Amino acid sequence: MDAEVARAIRLLVLDVDGVLTDNAVFLGVVDGKRVEFKRFDIQDGLGIGLLRSGPIEVAWLSGRVSEATTLRAVELRIKTVIQDSGARKLAAMERMLEERGLGWHQVAYVGDDLADLSAMERAALPIAVANAVAEIKRIAAVTTSRPGGFGAVREAIELLLRARGEWDAAVARYQEARDQ
Repeated sequence: MDAEVARAIRLLVLDVDGVLTDNAVFLGVVDGKRVEFKRFDIQDGLGIGLLRSGPIEVAWLSGRVSEATTLRAVELRIKTVIQDSGARKLAAMERMLEERGLGWHQVAYVGDDLADLSAMERAALPIAVANAVAEIKRIAAVTTSRPGGFGAVREAIELLLRARGEWDAAVARYQEARDQ
């Protein structure tokens, strides 16, 4: 990962299904109501927490609307969660950047499937998870060794922070907060 590109990143955008989850969606009915469950990786959550005190904002961008996604985002204190049932991610990204006064050169984007393609082509740091489709892997600057839902986001965050020279400080802040 190029250190200069990594240092310019101010926004880390994460796809949800297939990146933060293992792509499984469990649907059922409980007490006559539709329920949906997803599996999220705890290490990914800790990785996201390591970014909280730094200059990189985390946003989630999903092509599905899901209460399970909302619940996990609230738990991790993710302020920007966009769920577009039409998977219009490029338009959502452009609005997000405009609202923040950021450019594509300040974006890292972690994706896995075709809905992520247009945004990843523009991002300064496109990152594919190990289980991404060939089209995504082809344009990625980095491909994680772990698949989505199994620590790929944590791996991407660690690679980004290491390239910026900030990993050790982030770990020290985390440890210090827990040792008090």
